[in-house]
Amino acid sequence: MTGGRSPRRKGDNVEREIVNRHKQIGVHAERYSLSGASHFRNTAHDLDIYAFGRDAAPVVAEIKARKNGAGFTTLERWLGEYDALFLRRNNADPIVCIPWRVWQRLLERVRP
Repeated sequence: MTGGRSPRRKGDNVEREIVNRHKQIGVHAERYSLSGASHFRNTAHDLDIYAFGRDAAPVVAEIKARKNGAGFTTLERWLGEYDALFLRRNNADPIVCIPWRVWQRLLERVRP
């Protein structure tokens, strides 16, 4: 998929799913308008997640979805049943990959 209506619709659906998952656990989240297509305020992320309350700065998030999981399967294998996977390239900050179950637990503890 290189672009067009179908990939955009798929992306919109995945973004809505993630927003709804947050709402189900009582965390306000919203899709960023025209995510990816706009650079409003010098950003083009997909979601604003108000993990620390609606008065605090949101956690800004990007969402990637793949039909066959290309690029995800190695990460999933490395993560296994652990709670977190830390990835670090030389001279760069680590990236943290966590499954939804861990993200949900963290949000439940920090929710105002």
